[in-house]
Amino acid sequence: MADVSREQMRAADDDRRQVADQLRLALEEGRLDLTEYDERIQGAYAAKTYAELDRLLTDLPNTAPLVPAQPAAVAVPASEGLRSAWLGHVWGAWAKAAVFFTLIWGVAALASSEPIFYWPVWIVGPWGVVLVFRTIGGLASGEPRKHAAEAEHRRRLREHKRDRKALYSRAIAAGELPDKPTKEQRKAFIAEAVARGDLPPKPRRPQ
Repeated sequence: MADVSREQMRAADDDRRQVADQLRLALEEGRLDLTEYDERIQGAYAAKTYAELDRLLTDLPNTAPLVPAQPAAVAVPASEGLRSAWLGHVWGAWAKAAVFFTLIWGVAALASSEPIFYWPVWIVGPWGVVLVFRTIGGLASGEPRKHAAEAEHRRRLREHKRDRKALYSRAIAAGELPDKPTKEQRKAFIAEAVARGDLPPKPRRPQ
């Protein structure tokens, strides 16, 4: 029953990218030639189930079948992780500044023969009050999830840029593009690569 379920279980974009990364590694190691790589990368982005993705890796060493995620098991930790990451983003600069100014005050206090007022409070105090209100409002409006979506979007853009550069390099090596392609040539090449399934479309900014 488990095998039948896997045959029908739908794969996600992250699963396709994971297989594409393993295929790219196999190409770099010389386990696949360019023709085999092109055929399999097209198959990866066209695959609809985990079983179809698994078949692209069965003859490659150091690979394992993809494991479907279990949303229910990670729902609460993921939510807590989003909140912690966002709080770190909001309060990170404040915490660094507080430590920095406190160290300066501490050195001056040790060097002085008289007590010195803790002057960093005039910097970190008002700033902290502003951040408290921002934190309360952000948690109420779902800012942690929005921040995580933006971070994921930036990560996908970096991956897309890396994949695009790799395609350029292979195309130049194969003579499909000149050594210094023009902007129009690059655009046309990428459009064809997306149409063939060699490259996923450029990620869109989350709504």
